[in-house]
Amino acid sequence: MQDQKIYGRREGAVGHLVFNNPGKLNAVSLDMWDGFVGILKDYARDPEVRCVVVSGAGGKAFVSGADISKFESERANEEAQTRYNEMVAKANDALYEFPKPTIAMIRGYCIGGGLGLAVCCDLRIASDNSRFAIPAAKLGLGYGFPGIKRLSDLVGPSFTKEIFYTARQFDAAEALAMGLVNRVLPADGIEAYVKDYAETIAGNAPLTVNAVKFIANETVREESKRDAARCAALVKQCFASKDFTEGRRAFMEKRKPAFTGT
Repeated sequence: MQDQKIYGRREGAVGHLVFNNPGKLNAVSLDMWDGFVGILKDYARDPEVRCVVVSGAGGKAFVSGADISKFESERANEEAQTRYNEMVAKANDALYEFPKPTIAMIRGYCIGGGLGLAVCCDLRIASDNSRFAIPAAKLGLGYGFPGIKRLSDLVGPSFTKEIFYTARQFDAAEALAMGLVNRVLPADGIEAYVKDYAETIAGNAPLTVNAVKFIANETVREESKRDAARCAALVKQCFASKDFTEGRRAFMEKRKPAFTGT
């Protein structure tokens, strides 16, 4: 796995998805985006995986954005740029629409496409030495509606404009204040914290957790595009599940429930 630029590994009920290009601060090329989507599909199909943690290798960066050294080969003309944008959009959509809980474990730089990716996760937990930016205005890049909307849904229009207008780097304290991240931890303690957090989520009733994720995502869609029937069906499924019975019995018996997702 250490030779792969992106790889997945499973630890119990937690799947890990790691960007592994530390020599370039985990800058992402076209083939890495493609590999990312493939691993997500595998985790979505695997009933043993109940939570996914996305991270960057090396401890100095989550993802520092696109691999600029590949621009001439991957983004030099309109056709190539369109292909690249479509792949990035596919990766972001796959992560945002992923049916199970996701956590971005952010250490160091989270820049450009890396920040766009982190925003697509359900939770963002950052080290206190993390740095955040979208430098599009320094590169002349255009950003489409989906990425800007997701960021705006998270931090609001004003902070979204500030992030794009200035193209500057924000530190972890600023990111926490604007709601860009959920938690900020000391760099030497973040891995243990995320491990415990992911295992806590994975130990809860998956039908309940996954239903909440779907419904919460529906709340930020236009009302005409919301799937109210699906929301109601997911809630009904929870109440009809064996896990609901198990949860009640475990509570009465004062023991930890053993949920199966059925």
